[in-house]
Amino acid sequence: MTSGSARWSAWVPDYELLIFDWDGTLCDSIGRIVDSMRAAASLSGLGDRSDEAIKGIIGLGLPEAIATLYPELVRPERIEAFRQCYAEQYMALDLRPSPLFPGVLESLESFRQRGLRMAVATGKSRRGLNRVLAGHGWLDYFEISRCADETASKPDPLMLNEILAHCGVPADKALMVGDSSFDLDMARRAGIDSVAVGYGAQSLASLMAFAPRLAIDEFSELRRWLEGDANCSLIKEYENVG
Repeated sequence: MTSGSARWSAWVPDYELLIFDWDGTLCDSIGRIVDSMRAAASLSGLGDRSDEAIKGIIGLGLPEAIATLYPELVRPERIEAFRQCYAEQYMALDLRPSPLFPGVLESLESFRQRGLRMAVATGKSRRGLNRVLAGHGWLDYFEISRCADETASKPDPLMLNEILAHCGVPADKALMVGDSSFDLDMARRAGIDSVAVGYGAQSLASLMAFAPRLAIDEFSELRRWLEGDANCSLIKEYENVG
């Protein structure tokens, strides 16, 4: 396990590309995911799982998430039946798009105005991501997005490598922002700096093992750090010590 020592600094690497997870990072959708998974389990005659257990698989592709929560579903057709049931439950709860977290819209607009390039790397399906992007009027907002059903699921770094190749940006000029161990592990495997988000699916304490460059409790802290705000005394920047 890698440890970190907090220090306060306004120095920021010269990033060109910001890559965001969706659920739990930009979008406040964790509660809907948990409720939908529990409803699907009940309808499928499967055992209940705790909130923490369900939050612990958010970020994986849906088939991988189901197999982790319910390893007894060994046959692909049973996993697919559960996937369809979950999707139906989620759609019923998601008639209106889940809201963005506070500070997300303003920060993303600021990043765009500064000329930073932006992408999304998510465990959602392409259909699911396009639906929520359309709901926010963002179908053309990000330069590229990659979804778990069109590439390898997190934490495999393939989707990040595909984003870097598309954008022509080296790994040391990119920053991955996410709320799960899968996001940060994927970034580490791709050689990309990461930011740990503490308001999403997993706690900051559980994410520190992946040596994030920064830990935030509010999305606006990312903007302030990237702007080099020397007065950001609550933003925790980490320097690896082991």
